[in-house]
Amino acid sequence: MSTHSYNKVWLHLIWGTKGHQKTISTAARTKVSRKLFEIAQDKNIFLKSCHVHSNHVHTLIDLPTNYTIEQAAKYFKGISSNYLKKEGLLNSSFSWCKGYGVFSVSESVVEKVVKYIKNQDKHHRTKTFREEVQDFLVAYNLEYTEGWFLE
Repeated sequence: MSTHSYNKVWLHLIWGTKGHQKTISTAARTKVSRKLFEIAQDKNIFLKSCHVHSNHVHTLIDLPTNYTIEQAAKYFKGISSNYLKKEGLLNSSFSWCKGYGVFSVSESVVEKVVKYIKNQDKHHRTKTFREEVQDFLVAYNLEYTEGWFLE
C-alpha cells in the first residue's frame, strides 16, 4: 500500500534590522530580494512573495515539512546578512535583529497577503514598522515582550 502526504503551510515571516535602523538602500533592497529568492530555491522553500524595506523584510513562504520555522528564518537572515556584507552593500557592522515574527496564513487569504507585502512602501508612508508589528501582535493575540524582534 502506498502512502501519500500533503502539506501546505503558508507563513508570513517578518524580520527587521538591528536597532530598527533604516540601513538598506533602495539599490540594495532589490539585490537582497533577489538573494532571498535564491536562498529559497536553494533550500526548496517556496517563496511566493517578498519585500525588502529600508529596515525590515516581509516574506510569504510555503514551509516544507523538513524545516522548522527557526531553520528557515536562520537561512534567510544569515545567508542574506553575509551576502550584504560580502558584496559591500552595507557596512560590516550590519546585522538583522535577533528575532523574527511569523504568522500563519490561511490559503483563502494568500493573495490578500501577497498584495499587502507588495504594497509595503505605500503602507509605510503612514505607519512605522513598530506600529505594523504591534498590529500583528494584536491581531494574533500575542503579547509584546522586550527584546523581541523589534529591538
